[in-house]
Amino acid sequence: MKLSECTVGIAITGSFCTFDKVLKEIEALKEKGANLIPIFSDHAAELDNRFWKAAEYRERIQNITGNQGIFTIQEAEPIGPKAYLDVLVIAPCTGNTLAKLCNGITDTAVLMAAKAHLRNGKPLVISVSTNDALGINFKNIGALMAMKNIYFVPFGQDDCVKKPNSMIAKVDLIGDTILAALEGRQIQPVIVPL
Repeated sequence: MKLSECTVGIAITGSFCTFDKVLKEIEALKEKGANLIPIFSDHAAELDNRFWKAAEYRERIQNITGNQGIFTIQEAEPIGPKAYLDVLVIAPCTGNTLAKLCNGITDTAVLMAAKAHLRNGKPLVISVSTNDALGINFKNIGALMAMKNIYFVPFGQDDCVKKPNSMIAKVDLIGDTILAALEGRQIQPVIVPL
């Protein structure tokens, strides 16, 4: 399947420091012809941060994708029964979202979208961005890697000296990871130098 034939859910959570990198990848996916449906966690949609004003980021994403964002659990729930996504990407995926996903907690639009999408047996791609990947979230990453239909964008340590537990995805591999996931493959290697 080509990206130009895909409807891709882009679920954004609150790892604000990666917003610019994710934005570039959303633009790249759009340039390749993907139909992109943006989905926002409460924090991503509502919290201003040192990188972006929340309203500006929401508007920018919706303008690039050409689609209205999904902001509530109620708006995300039909993703299951309507089965309109070919693949769902959580980018960035915070440690908080990882932990909740791993434990079946559905308290944001992003988590409801993931739950609804996975029920259809379709691929969920995770683009990790967490300061505790090699700490308390290590077990959650391992558990999610072992789950059916979940794939990871290759990731690595972003600052092993100052933040030895921190890992982030190599977001420029989101497109390649999507294509592999659509074929039922985990792109390799999963752990990469950044």
